[in-house]
Amino acid sequence: MSNEEQAVLEFFAQEENLPLALSVAEQTDGIRQRMNSSFWRDLHDRFVRLLESQRLPWVVEFTEDRNTPDCVVGLHLQPMSDQTLFLRLMMEQQYMGETLRIYYGVMWSSAPTPDKANLKEMTALREALQGEGFKNNESFLAWNWTPYHPRRKDFLLRYSNAADALLNDAAGLLSHLVLDHGDALNAVNAALRETPPSVTVSLDRLRANIVKSSE
Repeated sequence: MSNEEQAVLEFFAQEENLPLALSVAEQTDGIRQRMNSSFWRDLHDRFVRLLESQRLPWVVEFTEDRNTPDCVVGLHLQPMSDQTLFLRLMMEQQYMGETLRIYYGVMWSSAPTPDKANLKEMTALREALQGEGFKNNESFLAWNWTPYHPRRKDFLLRYSNAADALLNDAAGLLSHLVLDHGDALNAVNAALRETPPSVTVSLDRLRANIVKSSE
């Protein structure tokens, strides 16, 4: 901690300055949240441009926090097809203890039956992604943590001072999947369109499994 930071901390630690300290903390939390949502909106815009420039058959959409109005917590890419079961690309922030961390990967739209989870196209893609170090569970064909903690000081300062570089790095993780594995992803989703529909479970249950697999 620098001398300046120590002086600020000592100032706010004084009892008479508590109301001001709480007010500043509240305003700071609001700034963090707005910058957090702004990051996801900027990342969304980059993927819109990427998909349009490459004419890729995906649609990019926001993932919003239903408990906090106007709070964006991630994005996902869905195929341009009318089907219930498919693979989607995603990047999202997840609470880990008292901090947020961003993860990304390839997620099921709903829980597949064993026959669909073991289609030959699916097996080939799963093995390729595992070869790149991606984790796997019943909800995610592939997922990994990123080094980004979106409400930490170091992340927000980098976003404020070098947004393009940060956005390029973050977008590169997900764009690798859609560009380098796009044909395989499209082949899997095409195969899933040709199979009968199956019983599904909620997306919330699938997303919750990321916590169980984080160890």
